[in-house]
Amino acid sequence: MANSASATPKGKPAPGATEERAGSRKIGVLSSLWPFMKPYRALMTGAVLALVLTASMTLTLPLAVRRVVDNFRIEDGELLDWYFLAALGIAAILAVGTGIRYALVTRLGERVVADIRKAVFNRVIGMSPEFYERVMTGEVLSRITTDTTLIQSVLGSSVSIALRNMLLFAGGLVLMLLTSAKLTGLVLLLIPVVVVPILVLGRRLRVLSRENQDWIAASSGNAGEALSAVQTVQAFTHEKASRKQFDDMTETSYAVSLRRIQTRAVMTVIVIFLVFSGIVGVLWMGANDVRNGVMTEGVLIQFVIYSIIMAGSVAALSEIWSELQRAAGATERLVELLNVQDTVIDPDKAASLPTPVRGEIRFEDVIFHYPARPAVVALDHLTLSIQPGETVAFVGPSGAGKTTVIQMIQRFYDPDAGHVSLDGVDLRDLDRSDFRQHMALVPQDPIIFAASARENIRFGRLDASDAEVEAAARAAAAHEFISKLPEGYDSFVGERGVMLSGGQKQRIAIARAILRDAPVLLLDEATSALDAESERAVQGAVDQMRAGRTTLIVAHRLATVKKADRIVVMEAGQIVAQGTHEDLVVQDGLYARLARLQFTDGVAAE
Repeated sequence: MANSASATPKGKPAPGATEERAGSRKIGVLSSLWPFMKPYRALMTGAVLALVLTASMTLTLPLAVRRVVDNFRIEDGELLDWYFLAALGIAAILAVGTGIRYALVTRLGERVVADIRKAVFNRVIGMSPEFYERVMTGEVLSRITTDTTLIQSVLGSSVSIALRNMLLFAGGLVLMLLTSAKLTGLVLLLIPVVVVPILVLGRRLRVLSRENQDWIAASSGNAGEALSAVQTVQAFTHEKASRKQFDDMTETSYAVSLRRIQTRAVMTVIVIFLVFSGIVGVLWMGANDVRNGVMTEGVLIQFVIYSIIMAGSVAALSEIWSELQRAAGATERLVELLNVQDTVIDPDKAASLPTPVRGEIRFEDVIFHYPARPAVVALDHLTLSIQPGETVAFVGPSGAGKTTVIQMIQRFYDPDAGHVSLDGVDLRDLDRSDFRQHMALVPQDPIIFAASARENIRFGRLDASDAEVEAAARAAAAHEFISKLPEGYDSFVGERGVMLSGGQKQRIAIARAILRDAPVLLLDEATSALDAESERAVQGAVDQMRAGRTTLIVAHRLATVKKADRIVVMEAGQIVAQGTHEDLVVQDGLYARLARLQFTDGVAAE
């Protein structure tokens, strides 16, 4: 599919995962790998040449064996020695060629898979949040790891073996015809009998392989979600339920894999039995021809060896066919990620922001619904103008649309109607990376990476010096606690900052934003996790940081927004009031009610 990911929705295989889909009924889906292989034509050419050489040597060996057998009793011992030397030389060439082929093919497989992994990651890292509303990150990781491992196995081994056995089959067939047309005709009668179960059961294998991979991805997504919130799982004693959910998914995957294994085993039994039964029959007829003087022992042995080579080729191809079916399913899933169309895309010819960026932000009659909640309006005809250098705070009940405003300014979503602009340029006319570099964000849930405190702060500006990193930490009231860590700024803070408190993580996130030094500052509940003393220190840093910058503050605690130039009160996606703290209190509307609750415990706030 080209327009949307059919990825597993939140831990369950996609509908139709157990049914064949038009796009992958044939092994031809593997042709999607060609763009990744194309740059390495030299490797492929060398591998093919080595492959042809080894196949040719393999097919030459029976000729040498025939010469030895038919001339074993001749008096010229020197000629016999030359036959044995020739056979030894063929074996040496075969060994060297096989080694070269292995090295080239394996290198090609590793290189192509590395490129595929990079391409998939490059694609998904830039996808808008809507994509991750439908696809679990654990499933994406499963595709990047498990599915690419399957493809690596095929490119680094199975394809080479398949081509080799196809050459051996074709060459062996020709040489069998030259050796004995009658016996070859009998062998050819068996081919349709062998091919039919391969085709029929092979199609079933592809379906089961796809379903198996879907369930593996689903269990990976489920495990990733549980482990990323392990403290919450443990706090609510949800371990047993989480284990059961993961166990159920894993057992379902195992059950599907059993059906796949059984199908492949049945196919292997049928093919091998038919092939070798045919060989026994042909050998019996050939033995009678030798007894009747129709052919020599050497010719019969040569024919038998070619028959064994052909039989081995067919058996190998039947094995590899199931591997190719699994790889086809994996390729299909990766191609879906590479081809999925984002709802937020950069224009082909992006406009440029005026220099320097002033930070003027405008919402013009913006209507927006979250894709996951199309019936609920998030922003309802929102019109708002924010001047350069102005500090605007957004308050209101949960679900009023405050955080949505922050997300729209960063163009994580596009409005259903209306326009959002920066310095007079519609965000849809700009490259996202161009205008986002002029914004600094402190999210409500600070994201801390599994790195040192210094690297987490430097995430805001990668070229910042150590002195600048420490200055930002001081401004965010983070220097003191960072200095007390075992290795100071170089201390590892754990995955998702597990070694830090909520307030410490928040201060590192604020230091990161301070270091970015951007003209637009976005604070989404930036001080929500701070104690009173830390909040006071950080608030002072924020007051200094917002000087000369356009600052948008989302807060539930009204004490955080009292100093804003303007307070915008939102409810149900609309602006219901705006003005200074004093103006809004006098109006005795929603803001005044919130102020009474927070400041005076029900007594009118002044």
